[in-house]
Amino acid sequence: MKPYEAALFWFRRDLRVEDNAGLYYALTSARRVHCAFVFDRAILDALPSRSDRRVAFIHASLLELRESLARLGGELLVLHDHAEAAIPRLAASLRVDAVFANDDYEPAARARDAAVDRALSAAGQRMHLAKDQAIFDKDEVLTKAGGPFGVYTPYKNAWMAKVDDFFLQSYPVERHAAALAKPDAPAPVPALASLGFEKMDVAALKPGASGARDLFADFAKRIDRYRDARDFPGVKGVSYLSVHNRFGTISIRELARAARAKAGEGAATWLSELVWREFYFQVLWHHPHAATGAFRREYDAIRWPDDEGLFRAWCEARTGYPIVDAAMRQLNTTGYMHNRLRMIVASFLAKDLLVDWRRGERYFAEQLNDFDLAQNNGGWQWAASTGCDAQPYFRIFNPVTQSERFDAEGRFIRRYLPELAKVPDASIHAPWTMSGAEQAACGCVIGRDYPAPVVDHAAQREKALALYGKVKR
Repeated sequence: MKPYEAALFWFRRDLRVEDNAGLYYALTSARRVHCAFVFDRAILDALPSRSDRRVAFIHASLLELRESLARLGGELLVLHDHAEAAIPRLAASLRVDAVFANDDYEPAARARDAAVDRALSAAGQRMHLAKDQAIFDKDEVLTKAGGPFGVYTPYKNAWMAKVDDFFLQSYPVERHAAALAKPDAPAPVPALASLGFEKMDVAALKPGASGARDLFADFAKRIDRYRDARDFPGVKGVSYLSVHNRFGTISIRELARAARAKAGEGAATWLSELVWREFYFQVLWHHPHAATGAFRREYDAIRWPDDEGLFRAWCEARTGYPIVDAAMRQLNTTGYMHNRLRMIVASFLAKDLLVDWRRGERYFAEQLNDFDLAQNNGGWQWAASTGCDAQPYFRIFNPVTQSERFDAEGRFIRRYLPELAKVPDASIHAPWTMSGAEQAACGCVIGRDYPAPVVDHAAQREKALALYGKVKR
């Protein structure tokens, strides 16, 4: 017998019906289950722009989610409010016995959920959180001494040793869909304008569970080439599923299941990337101080020069280094940046421009479609050498050699910097080395058509070593 007469399932980072752990537990625990999503004003009101692709992606995904629930006989209530107060109010008005949701590991989300739990408990209701966005979370993968891992490779080895079919099994939501509460009348999803946001075309992101399935089906055809192609932004080498992983429009269990079942180095390498994602989840869970400061606290002592003009040149793709500027223009125009480029531009900001990595992290948080605190923070701290299992501080990417290695023919650079379209391959990575006659011949005069480098890499490298060296000493 089910313990609850009625329950509420609260969608958050899990905008799908299929293989949804929390929804499954709600349906198997209550005779009647209502479903809701809250456009949380605590998050939305703080966004710097009313043109936000992420909000539009969520909105489009909710329209599809609502249709999926309707086909199963259910409803989706969509609110625009402060979730901390709205969920207990909705639970009271629906007279449910419990609220179910999938767990979220970010510090602000943990505080929000604790507040909701207290309010529900005061009203005699229960809150249940399920694991859904990770295969292993919190304390499930620990060292032999019982502590969290601080280095990725041992974590990955422990993760791989533990994973089996049990942890990757799917949750058969549809089998229990009869418990979904039947709506009296279809509940509309508020228009973006009513939320205070502009309508945006996010078709290229393929929102919703159907979009995630299409992208994964396409990637499955290319996964054998993943290891060899993943570092080259000018080719179609990655899965493009990061925004779907962020908002849960596809199950991480499905992805890991498919990668584990596929033979070959491509699938194995991609599975390792999924494990990196969970490594950063557990870092943030066990070390929440890393959300606002250096994981390795000694690096908080660095006194960054923080030149405002250099920071603005980086944000606005005006550094004079083509691979950096092309990457930043991709980010600013599409909300996406290839992972190899994220490493290059992060290293460039911290170790060439000597700007506090947290400023870059915040800028990415504003721009990235797939912004996830754990992944963004982990990536930036890796590049800035302040994080968990980060690259050594003396390893400083040379933006020219990185460009030559990963975009040899300049295909990516020319795509986002058309002003360099006619620059020869031999000069595309460092166009300031061309003679005046060569610049005139290809229609790209440095300082007029494209900026001169804002810094000298060799000189800045020495300054960075000195900056970090003071802390190390």
